Amino acid sequence: MTDQLPHLARSDARENRARILDAARTLFSADGLDVPMREVARRAGVGPATLYRHFPTKQSLIADAFADQLRACRTIVDEGCADPDPWRGLCLVIEKICELHARDRGFTEAFLATFHEVAAVAPDRVYTVRAVAGLARRAKAAGRLRSDFVLDDLILLLMANKGIHAASTDTQVAASRRFAGLAIQALEACPHHAPLPPSARLTS
Repeated sequence: MTDQLPHLARSDARENRARILDAARTLFSADGLDVPMREVARRAGVGPATLYRHFPTKQSLIADAFADQLRACRTIVDEGCADPDPWRGLCLVIEKICELHARDRGFTEAFLATFHEVAAVAPDRVYTVRAVAGLARRAKAAGRLRSDFVLDDLILLLMANKGIHAASTDTQVAASRRFAGLAIQALEACPHHAPLPPSARLTS
């Protein structure tokens, strides 16, 4: 009987951790990152002490809650960068990242937050921004991306995509796909494009 107690304790701990992560993903996706830790604990059906035993800081909870999305984001960027056609690769990145963000408001907020606010997400955000910057340079050199595109335009695009709200996830994703298509058309090099207004610094 005593041999079973450590196993049961470990099993309970795993179940509590899973419930906390499920609750965090649900709340962050619906309401953003400002959800209090106590509300996450309440939704998970655990006490605050249990929550903090598994996740001592909100940073650590955010990192684990969005681990799958962060991996997906890197995979999308790697896929785009591997395409021998940089414009096609850039379009793929824009389309898929917009869809990924449309499915999860909390992840969007974590990705767009400043490095100091969500340090756990910062390395992946830096990786994505740098990789897309290189892809954009190649697309410009190929004459496919408008010459006045700057990296802050990508952040601006994601901020605008974040503003899409719909009654269902499917509708929100469909709207995001259309928005991405319109954005891509605006970014494509064209002799009839009027010059853009000055860019705003968003890639701190």
